[in-house]
Amino acid sequence: MGRIVLDQVRKCFGDTEVIPPLDLTIEDGEFTVFVGPSGCGKSTLLRLIAGLEDTTDGHIRIDGKDATHVPPAKRGLAMVFQSYALYPHMSVRKNIAFPMKMAGVPEDEQKRRIDGAAAALNLTDYLDRRPGQLSGGQRQRVAIGRAIVREPAAFLFDEPLSNLDAALRVGMRLEISELHKRLATTMIYVTHDQVEAMTMADKIVVLQAGVIEQVGSPLELYRAPRNTFVAGFIGSPKMNLLQGPEAAKHDAHTIGTRPEHISISETEGTWAGTVGVSEHLGSDTFFHVKCDAFPDPLTVRAGGELSLSYGSKVFLTPDPAHLHRFGADGLRLA
Repeated sequence: MGRIVLDQVRKCFGDTEVIPPLDLTIEDGEFTVFVGPSGCGKSTLLRLIAGLEDTTDGHIRIDGKDATHVPPAKRGLAMVFQSYALYPHMSVRKNIAFPMKMAGVPEDEQKRRIDGAAAALNLTDYLDRRPGQLSGGQRQRVAIGRAIVREPAAFLFDEPLSNLDAALRVGMRLEISELHKRLATTMIYVTHDQVEAMTMADKIVVLQAGVIEQVGSPLELYRAPRNTFVAGFIGSPKMNLLQGPEAAKHDAHTIGTRPEHISISETEGTWAGTVGVSEHLGSDTFFHVKCDAFPDPLTVRAGGELSLSYGSKVFLTPDPAHLHRFGADGLRLA
């Protein structure tokens, strides 16, 4: 079991309120991602759940029990940090065994758990090596293995992939997702990378300045962002947000359209523009188009076979079926 409920949880550092009172429920077995820009409070919220920070007000319940003032070691949670924090003089086997040894787990039970974690993480052939003999991705797997053997109610990941290069991050993303499917254990994952959030989460919690802006599945947030902040944060490239007379035509303060929902033509369309920088990714090309109607360039997604030169005159047309409308307060309009 790993159901976690936050009830009016609030955190202050001195006189500064970094997390206003918030409510959140993370269901048993769910993969929940906290995402937002740097300084939004996502890591602080994770540390409150872990017990590494004291709550100023409110209650944290784990499997129905009030854990607000329970020490971290007794909450039944396992945390994986950005830093691997492995003992360099110990083998992989001993690194994974360390938390069990400290807890007094019998040696035969330690072996069973180590073998199971190593098999799940493809570390069986590396158990007798030391961390210095491993790649970054393998070291991160050892850190995850050390968490698995504790058999926790939930795993807490604090930006665990940020120290890895791009290729390793993609691979580890898939491995952690596969691990979640196999273990069916609650996982809470903190990242500033919305691509990680979109590809891994069952549920995303978008934070800004300690406030939960929206909670939902990746596709819910992508298709129906609650406000302009979520609209501009979720999606890569981000949604085009437009104001002025064009928005007023749609009875909105701001309209939004995603890059894939704008067609581009050299002959006709709604907005005339000039092609700026193009990003060719093979299957797709992203064109940054400057239109006289808007102060900032619009990003347009097109098929990789389309080739337009810098400075080309084009016309853009948004798909009306995928137009998002927001009011002056930034909230989504019906």
